[in-house]
Amino acid sequence: MLFVLHAIDKPDSLDLRKATRDEHLAFMADYDTPVGGPLLDADGNMCGSMIVLDVPDRAAAEAFVAGDPYGKAGLFESVSLNEFMKVAWPQ
Repeated sequence: MLFVLHAIDKPDSLDLRKATRDEHLAFMADYDTPVGGPLLDADGNMCGSMIVLDVPDRAAAEAFVAGDPYGKAGLFESVSLNEFMKVAWPQ
């Protein structure tokens, strides 16, 4: 199943994001993420995340959210997790 994680960083948290980035990327290596990356603000600075997860079920998607080092570090102001229906997809 596909899920989209959309997370917005807390204000003034770029240093925390950068400090936690390597741990977050290592964590992501254990998951199938066909598309993902940081959201950028008007100045080109990272300010959130958008990740498409391919996992067996919602419980696995929620486990990703719970285990993500960014979330554990308190980076996010808001997080949404929605099931996703693939219609258009890069080849």
